[in-house]
Formats: sequence, C-alpha cells, structure tokens
Amino acid sequence: MTLVLLTAIGVGGATVIGAVIGFLFKKISHKFSDIVLSFAAGVMLAAAVLGLIIPSLDYGGKYGLLITIAGIFVGALCLNLIDKLVPHLHKLAGADIEEHKNANLSKVLLFVSAIAIHNLPEGIAAGVGFGSGDTSQALMIAGGIALQNIPEGMVIIGPMLAAGIKPSRTFFLAMMTGLVEVFGALMGYLAVSVASAILPFALAFAGGTMLYVISDEMIPETHMHGSQRGATYALLVGFCIMLITDVLLG
Repeated sequence: MTLVLLTAIGVGGATVIGAVIGFLFKKISHKFSDIVLSFAAGVMLAAAVLGLIIPSLDYGGKYGLLITIAGIFVGALCLNLIDKLVPHLHKLAGADIEEHKNANLSKVLLFVSAIAIHNLPEGIAAGVGFGSGDTSQALMIAGGIALQNIPEGMVIIGPMLAAGIKPSRTFFLAMMTGLVEVFGALMGYLAVSVASAILPFALAFAGGTMLYVISDEMIPETHMHGSQRGATYALLVGFCIMLITDVLLG
C-alpha cells in the first residue's frame, strides 16, 4: 500500500512539475509542446496495451477476450460521455477560453472541472495496474501517465493566467488537479483489491480510457500546429522505449 501511495503522489506530482515549468517558460513553442506530448502519448499507448489490455486477457480466463473488448469500449464510452457533459480540456486550454466572459470564479470552476474529470480516469488506471499484483507493469503504467501529466501541467498554466487568475491560485489549482489523480489511483487500487473478480474488466476499462485519451485528445492536439512528422516519430520513440523497458523488466 505504501508503494501505491508513493506512486500515486508521484503521478499527481508530475502535473505540479509541469506547472512549475509552465511558470518558468511561459512562451513554450507549439513544436516543443507537441513533441513532448507525442512522446508521452507513445509511452501511454505502450502502457495501455502492455500493462492493462494484455493482462486483462490473461486474467479473464475463458471469457477473457469478450471481457477485455467490453471493458475497452465501456471505458472509451465513459470518457466520451464525460466529454459531452464537461467542457473539453484542450478547447479550454486554447483560444476558446476567451469566449467566457463570466466572473473569474466561473472560469476557475470551468477549468478545474474539465481538468480534474479528465485526470480521474488516468489515476484510476494507475491504481488498477497495482491491483493486478505485477509491480513492474504497474510502475510502467504510472510512469506513462506521469510523463503525460508533465506537458499537460505545462500547457494549462498560460490560459489560466490569461483568464485573470492570480499566479498563486493558478499553481494551487494545478496542484489540486494532480491530487485528483492521487485519489483516483487509490480508488482504482482499492476497488480491485476488494473485488478481485472485477480485475480483468477493470484493467480493460482503464486501458480503454487511456486509448480514448490518446486518440481523441493527444494525437489530434499534436497534429494541429505543423509538427505532425516530428510528433509521429516522438510517439514511436516513446512506445519503443516502453517496449524495451517491458522486455528488460520481464
């Protein structure tokens, strides 16, 4: 449990690290941001497949394939529903934020809700990984999510400052979004620990949420600013590094 808690704090803390970088380098180029985010997408893709989906097949037994496919689609559909109910994270991080002319508090709540709700499934994925009992795979998943959180923390600082939020409050909000992932990780771990029968479905569900985030948010975001070729190779590098890590740890 101690390792799970420390890893959860590390995953959430990665957002804070990204936020600090965002404060230090307010004018981060789109090209740099796209390359980093694509690398993180490759890492998350490998973590989702190797650390969540394949173990789901292994733990599922006779009906493993059906359980895994169902879990992937349910996870993706859940995030799809969230996107319909909550403002999209990357739209909020872009120019669309300027369309909201309400009070600062409304802007803050809009940002916090969007970021926190998108971070919760990632935290759950990290926790579910530990529930499988394979520490090396769980750390790989957590590492992939943490890497994704760094560029996310970097890109959310500028829009919040532009929306008129004080720097101290901006940093506090970034830290709170990281804490959401800590909560999600503990929730995912406890859920599969209490009811081990749901482990195959939970692994596939977590994998489906990660695949959805990669395809629906991360890849499109990195192909919008003319850096798609570099972004593609960065994704492949991230994927291969995690593949090498998995083989060495295995």
